Amino acid sequence: MAEHPNVERLRKGYAAYSSGDMDTITELFADDILWHVAGRSQLSGDYKGRDQVFGFFGKLMELSNGTSKLEVHDLLANDEHGIALVKGSATRGDKSYSGSDVHTFHLRDGKVVEFWDSPLDQYEADEFWS
Repeated sequence: MAEHPNVERLRKGYAAYSSGDMDTITELFADDILWHVAGRSQLSGDYKGRDQVFGFFGKLMELSNGTSKLEVHDLLANDEHGIALVKGSATRGDKSYSGSDVHTFHLRDGKVVEFWDSPLDQYEADEFWS
């Protein structure tokens, strides 16, 4: 059975994020994308539009001195939604973080229109990013 096209889009997006390829991510994100980051850290909240989402990415890299990484364990998708099971890691000064996360995507016409970040241990993520 062939992979759903949205699985390939997500795979392409994670590869682009890992390599810093913002041109490819720009192609994959809708102009008015909504990006939801759970929790109570300085990164938590809703980001609206590509510019705000890219600003979030920049803040993530700034806070981690460029060490924030994602390892994809599995991708699932259909015509409207995608799920990524990932493990995130980063360091901040003398603190380290490593945690599992579920990323949920809403896709329309080949573009990501909405994203939800759901760390499995929200307290640990909040403590690290606060």
